Amino acid sequence: MLPPDPLLPVLLAVPAVMLACHVGGRAIRRIGQPPVIGEILVGILLGPSLLGWLAPDLQHHLLPPAVLPVVSALGSLALLTFLFLIGAELDLHTLRNARHAVVTVSLGSILLPLALGAALALTMYPTLAPNGVGRAPFVLFVAVALSITAFPVLARVLADRNLETTYLGAFVMACAAINDAIAWCLLTAAIALSTTGSPLSALAAAALTAALATALVLLRPAMRKLLASAGRSSDEFVLVILCAGLFLTAYTTDQIGVHPALGAFLFGVAIPRGLAPVERSAARIRAVFVPVLLPLYFADIGLRTDIANLPAGQWGWAMAVLAVAVVGKWGGAAGAARLTGVDWRWAATIGTLMNCRGVTELVVLGIGLQIGVITPHLFTILVLMAVVTTAATAPLLNRLGAADPRMSPAPRRREGSDPGPSASDNPKAAR
Repeated sequence: MLPPDPLLPVLLAVPAVMLACHVGGRAIRRIGQPPVIGEILVGILLGPSLLGWLAPDLQHHLLPPAVLPVVSALGSLALLTFLFLIGAELDLHTLRNARHAVVTVSLGSILLPLALGAALALTMYPTLAPNGVGRAPFVLFVAVALSITAFPVLARVLADRNLETTYLGAFVMACAAINDAIAWCLLTAAIALSTTGSPLSALAAAALTAALATALVLLRPAMRKLLASAGRSSDEFVLVILCAGLFLTAYTTDQIGVHPALGAFLFGVAIPRGLAPVERSAARIRAVFVPVLLPLYFADIGLRTDIANLPAGQWGWAMAVLAVAVVGKWGGAAGAARLTGVDWRWAATIGTLMNCRGVTELVVLGIGLQIGVITPHLFTILVLMAVVTTAATAPLLNRLGAADPRMSPAPRRREGSDPGPSASDNPKAAR
């Protein structure tokens, strides 16, 4: 008798998770929430928190332990391509031309949650830190986790409301870009500290990562020539170059001692802009990996989130994490915005948008669990915080933006028309 084919469980589990995530994402979008919330909830429902609790035999048949690493690996590949796309779409001109108000809000939205998060992490360290993890990497990681803004989810929230071209949309996206750039640098330090074990080794890993980033920037003209030449012969060759480049750069950062996700992101930042074959190939990558495989990553996050197994005594920590996350992020962004001279409604709107964590937060938490700097229980607590803060963004925006012309959608422009300035072009125009 032939042994069972190990591929068969994968052929059942992967489409089941993909279809369930698609249905969950569409359902949650109908109530004004980003699809990632539905995908995480699907993972939680399919995991030990519900299905494993109500029908463990069914859960074991649908998602046997041998299949979970395959689901995780496919989701991780999609994550690398997603971060590559985020890097490729990052508008560096926005960062160079940021005004004083953007810098003020960006710093306020990361410094206050960093300080409050570090203080909370110091109190959590004796009870919630994994064995063998040093105080510095644990505190730094938790502080960074409470300081993240979800750049891609924020962009989707603004686009769904047709606010991405308004003054509010441009302002908040610039703030989020600077915020996440700083957060990724700090995350690199936290990962290096936790994986190398000593400050000197962490500095060496950071220096090697900086050298890699510099090399990628210096190689940009050569990459432009290579990709332009490849594009004249075949878009498929460009696609192969991009995929090979992002995976090899991810492998390089992993060998340095930093998570592969950073390498994929750096490769995306270094890709030359304005080449039609590159844009077409990036669109093909997005068309496959983002809707088909990326939900597997967020479902995997949900599968690892065991709410039912969270000890009763740690729900107090969960409330503390949520409170510190909201006070730090919302208060830092709104307070800094208020210092620039805008009114409280405008400042509160900026704070609400910057408090949206979503995809980026979950990527960071997945990395933290993978490298062992946080425990599964703390991972569950932080995932719950990310879900709540992301889900709260849309209803709070509805309340804050009601009857405020500065937060109205951008007018649809006809070709050749000049609509002139509108109230939404400046936060002080419609007080």
